[in-house]
Amino acid sequence: MFQQISSLQDVVDWGLCIGCGACAYACDKGAVTLVNIESAGIRPRFDGDGCGTCTKCLAICPGYSLDGNLQAAAAKAPSHSETRADREFGPALEVWEGYAKDPEVRYQASSGGLLSALALYCLEQEQMEFVLHTGVDEKQPWINKTIKSKTKAEILSRTGSRYAPSSPCDSLQDIADSDGKCVFIGKPCDAAAVAELRTQRPALDEKLGLVLTFFCAGTPNTKGTLDLVSSMKIQRSEVDTVRYRGQGWPGKFKVQYDGRSKEQSLSYQESWAKLTGYRPLRCNLCPDGLGRFGDLSCGDAWERHTGDGDQGRSIVLVRTERGREILHRAIAAGYVQLERVDSGAVFAAQPNLLRRRRELFGRFLAMRLLGVPTPRFRGFYLFRGWIRQSPRMQFKTVAGTMRRIVQRRWWKRRAIEFAGTR
Repeated sequence: MFQQISSLQDVVDWGLCIGCGACAYACDKGAVTLVNIESAGIRPRFDGDGCGTCTKCLAICPGYSLDGNLQAAAAKAPSHSETRADREFGPALEVWEGYAKDPEVRYQASSGGLLSALALYCLEQEQMEFVLHTGVDEKQPWINKTIKSKTKAEILSRTGSRYAPSSPCDSLQDIADSDGKCVFIGKPCDAAAVAELRTQRPALDEKLGLVLTFFCAGTPNTKGTLDLVSSMKIQRSEVDTVRYRGQGWPGKFKVQYDGRSKEQSLSYQESWAKLTGYRPLRCNLCPDGLGRFGDLSCGDAWERHTGDGDQGRSIVLVRTERGREILHRAIAAGYVQLERVDSGAVFAAQPNLLRRRRELFGRFLAMRLLGVPTPRFRGFYLFRGWIRQSPRMQFKTVAGTMRRIVQRRWWKRRAIEFAGTR
């Protein structure tokens, strides 16, 4: 019998929550708290009577549904005709490639520093109030927290990818209450929640000066980081800092410990290969790894990576007219160095993300055959991507997904245990 999703509690119990924090912000009763469960991720705990069973928050939950048409109109010029690129990674007004002109920003960041440079431009030249984004929890550096940055020093201290759970939507009220416009930076799923919320909350929409997102292949849970640290023979209690990327392209996974007197590192390739096994189910069902819900989305220009000491390059997808205007002003002001490229650069730079997306229809087919509930995605052309694959790959995707469902017991709803969580 096919199971249905009818509440946020269902989203959590079926492993579809991505921990964005939107429900904690949206709950009018203040009855949602967020808990970081090491083996799962950030998850909501519903404390009010009936909380978790109403459908109001379900409507803004990106774990449950995504409407790819929500910003499609905003990302199309009047003369724009649909292309293969639109169907594969969403409409884009322009595609650029480049890096932050400030060498320190470029070096410290993950892949060219464009998000950091654009955020800094908005603070210094567009007079935006602050940047709401994810940073490290200094007391537990393997954990993230939502942070407001207002200066270059703060931006620089928070550069680099954070391959651990984050919930930047939990602090959207800070943006709604701000005196001026603000920058929001989050994962593609976070940006999707923001896109839905701003249609319902005019005060939030008015204060969102720019929504930035980045290419994402999934968010490993906290246990992934802790197991990686343990594999380096470092005790959790000894850890002072954890850095996943940056300080070169792509940078290394670095752990400072024992009062920062010692440091060990792993290559990006080695650390990410281990962390991928800790991604939750919903991340493996994502149709939007390239961030179609932001004003601008950025990610590694891997097709240009040669390992020869290049300090980093990113691709920028311009999703909205607002994004285009701010990007052009940032170029003119000398914050970023960019050149126009075509959609072929995206296909060359991010083949793995696009391949995973083409498998989604087959994964959903397998889940439905075994009665496992699936998210609702509209406007993502998943079937068109699916038929681009060979029959052999189609069969392999369906059979492999069915095997994992049985082995990992995805067919069985399970309640999240909050006791003893951090």
